Amino acid sequence: MVEKVDEQLLLILLDQWEGTYKKGLLTFWLLLLLHERPTYVFEMGQALAQASQDTITADGKSLYRALRRFERIGLVESTWQFSEVGPRRRDYHLTGLGIELLRRFAQRNLLVFQDPAVASCLKKLCQPLTQEQGTLDDLENSTDGEG
Repeated sequence: MVEKVDEQLLLILLDQWEGTYKKGLLTFWLLLLLHERPTYVFEMGQALAQASQDTITADGKSLYRALRRFERIGLVESTWQFSEVGPRRRDYHLTGLGIELLRRFAQRNLLVFQDPAVASCLKKLCQPLTQEQGTLDDLENSTDGEG
């Protein structure tokens, strides 16, 4: 039987972990988007949410801050483009350094999830609890004194 879980504590811990995780992943998602094609900030915010299935979002300020940092270190470059429907817009694209950094990050940190042993562990982890293990509803409905 699975031990009872403090759901409120679990949600707090999960929010904290995801917050840290998501801050680190913003760089990955932005570089990945720019690897696909040059993009301007307004379009980038929408594409970021869509590509990450709404798990990562960023406002314009955060995007501009990240892009300026990436530009300073040579990961991206920008060019001003004229728009037929409004003011000029600044399009960002990856440099060779940005492409290579993204490629190596993916090799070192993401492709490991395709390893059969790791993929199997994740699949088992994400399966619903079996009858023998109980369900989360059972855990929530049990009393503190029972185990």
